[in-house]
Amino acid sequence: MNDSADHGDPFSENGKQGDGQIRWDDARIFLAIARAGTLSGAAAQLGLGLATVSRRIERLELGLGIPLFSRHQSGYRLTDEGEALLVRAEALEQAGFAFAERGRHAAVSGKVRLATAENLANPFIIPALPPLLARHPALSLEVLTDVSTVNLHRRDADLAVRMVEPQRGHVVLRRLGQLGFGLYGAADYVAARGDSSGFEADQFIGWAEPYGHLPAAQWMERVLAGARLHAGNHNPFRPAFRCACRIGSCGAAALSGARGGAGLH
Repeated sequence: MNDSADHGDPFSENGKQGDGQIRWDDARIFLAIARAGTLSGAAAQLGLGLATVSRRIERLELGLGIPLFSRHQSGYRLTDEGEALLVRAEALEQAGFAFAERGRHAAVSGKVRLATAENLANPFIIPALPPLLARHPALSLEVLTDVSTVNLHRRDADLAVRMVEPQRGHVVLRRLGQLGFGLYGAADYVAARGDSSGFEADQFIGWAEPYGHLPAAQWMERVLAGARLHAGNHNPFRPAFRCACRIGSCGAAALSGARGGAGLH
């Protein structure tokens, strides 16, 4: 008889199904079904048979004593109990990845996927890569430049450098620095506007609606709305500022517009 049986440990050493016994690796099955929404999708993702996936999720539910999914013709949906355990299962997954990484050889090698925004990649990250790659010739870096959020738990990326703090998930955060904001315009545009201290007559280069969550977009809205109220315009239905154009990306496109004299950015 093993120690886990002697001490009433609910976690099985041999993985056999039994009352109250849980196998850690079954959390991987739970996550795959939660992400795919179907047994067949989870089985394809894991490279396992459909019957194996079905048997192991039932074993996990039996061990936990709660239903993790409700079964429908269209697929599997998380129950409230399953939803509550999702973040913990993701933390367990990340701990497994970290455990495996510790066991590998010390040399830095393989492919690392970094997700970041274009206006961070172009002036800062990409120019800093040559010394890193020279020190680690076996390292292959893939840089994804997009403002949309990636899911690190699904391994969409290994690292992310962002200006927006993630609101969910079990991830390790580190502040790299502070970013300041200001309004910039072409020399000809600024000269033509004269000494005006207000922004009522100015044109601006803003962001398309999907990018309104970005810190720079929120800063512009907040500062210019305050300037409008200071000038005595209390009409809540009037926009805080007038956009000559809205950019569906960030960084280089908006900078080109400002340099070309399309407005302030």
